[in-house]
Amino acid sequence: MRITIIAVGKLKEKYLKQGIGEYMKRLQPMTKLEIIEVADEPHSEGLSEHAAEQIKLKEAQRIQRHIRANTYLIALDIHGKSYSSEQLAQCFADLMNTGKSDITMLIGGSLGINKNLLNRCQLKLSFSKLTFPHQLMRLILLEQIYRVFKINRGEPYHK
Repeated sequence: MRITIIAVGKLKEKYLKQGIGEYMKRLQPMTKLEIIEVADEPHSEGLSEHAAEQIKLKEAQRIQRHIRANTYLIALDIHGKSYSSEQLAQCFADLMNTGKSDITMLIGGSLGINKNLLNRCQLKLSFSKLTFPHQLMRLILLEQIYRVFKINRGEPYHK
């Protein structure tokens, strides 16, 4: 399986880099994993809806440059479908069983993901109704990917 995470914004926090590095190392024997960072669009608080959409559009254009043809596209979206860890593991197993071994996961910027790009995604995945910093979502996502592989291998970790 090949998993690519395309994330808006540069990771700055040392503790997040360390955690992400640890999960990248753990996942190395299980999957080919790549994280691609695209620049976020600078903006101020209190934007109009139109201005926010323009920023998401610019970020989406940067993301789209890295999306491979025939990849299964998953967007992290607060309005998406929620899964338990076991259900997410089954989803990944089902993808593999149907020949979808190239997965791209999108983490938008602080304003979210452009609606046209969201509509291209085969799955919109919500981790919670809570709002998380998009930088922290990288670490949470990697931990869940690791958990998915451990569950699917029947190895202890997910309890």
